[in-house]
Amino acid sequence: MSSRHADTDKAQVRLDKWLWAARFYKTRSLAKEAIEGGKVHYNDQRCKPGKTVETGATVKLRLGWQEKIVIIDDISDKRRGAPQAQTLYHETEDSIRRREDLAWQRKTMQAAQLPPARRPTKKDRRDLQKFREQQGL
Repeated sequence: MSSRHADTDKAQVRLDKWLWAARFYKTRSLAKEAIEGGKVHYNDQRCKPGKTVETGATVKLRLGWQEKIVIIDDISDKRRGAPQAQTLYHETEDSIRRREDLAWQRKTMQAAQLPPARRPTKKDRRDLQKFREQQGL
């Protein structure tokens, strides 16, 4: 009976539990909040945290600046080490390329905005304030 029970568990895993097991989120409650907040789409549709996952399904995740599109390769409800968790899915080539492009854009934008050589002095701040008042800002 226990082996049959294990087979049904493997086939019946909730989306929030799979995302936690695949190490996309640190806790199941964070995974649940992301799903309910619309940051996770299952087969290009919003869904509930209790959605049963299937192999071959597409999951789109938004994690901070990054947006990943992954395909489910295996189903697990156990959280293991990162190397085992990475065997549960693979990221699409288009998703990898898009993430790298966005990272490059962020780096170039950051390099273009050089920080000031020094902090403004009290006189500089007064001058800035006077300028803003004159401009109506």
